[in-house]
Amino acid sequence: MALGSRRLLRDDALVLRSYKLGEADMIVSFFGREMGRFRAVAKGLRRTSSKFGSRLAPFNHVDLQLIEGRGDLHTVSQAVGVRLNSGAISERWEGYTVACVVSEATERLVPEDGQADLDVFQLAVGAVRALSETDIHPPLIRDSYLLRGMRAAGWAPSLGECAVCGLEGDHRAFAVAAGGSVCDDCRPGQAVIPTPGAHVLMRSLDDGDWRTAHRSTPSERREVAGLVAAHFQWHSQRQLSTLRYVQPAPG
Repeated sequence: MALGSRRLLRDDALVLRSYKLGEADMIVSFFGREMGRFRAVAKGLRRTSSKFGSRLAPFNHVDLQLIEGRGDLHTVSQAVGVRLNSGAISERWEGYTVACVVSEATERLVPEDGQADLDVFQLAVGAVRALSETDIHPPLIRDSYLLRGMRAAGWAPSLGECAVCGLEGDHRAFAVAAGGSVCDDCRPGQAVIPTPGAHVLMRSLDDGDWRTAHRSTPSERREVAGLVAAHFQWHSQRQLSTLRYVQPAPG
């Protein structure tokens, strides 16, 4: 459908973040099922009388109608909630900070605007839904999302085989720069030796095995969180700034 010389676009999308524009408008960053990452102006969003209400708050999953922009900035003409996760997520600081990491990590996993990635889209939507609707420990959701997102993007840590020579097995050493688990023959000097429990936890998070993940200890969770964050930031070649707000597991 066209509006004058501009088309009307339709997609369902996850709200990643938003920025102020003028006195009442906002620029909203989305990750769409078909359109990938894109930005759009939501006019009057900062007014209490906004027709969009709170539907365009970060972490919400919405069905959008857009007026195509002349450049890469579209205009939101309609937004209907699919799952409004923002309210429940914002009630808990821990869940909120994890959702911020998920949003920022999504931009690293799909670095180009307009690039669709259904696997990462489904993982991101699933992560914020889990933060909103389940009692799964939020940092476990974060690390599972980062691991599975990296796998979808093609640069996940090797966990079941040596990252250097491909020898299968549960190798104890882990080297971020080498790409994950490494065998004794390939082990570089900077490799670390995770505890057996941390290795089990990382495998369970990569598989989405929440029952095993919940049996982990706080120290194992801290260990895995450090390894996952280090691997993500090394291989994406950029720091995740939102990680600074995440509290370490107690104990």
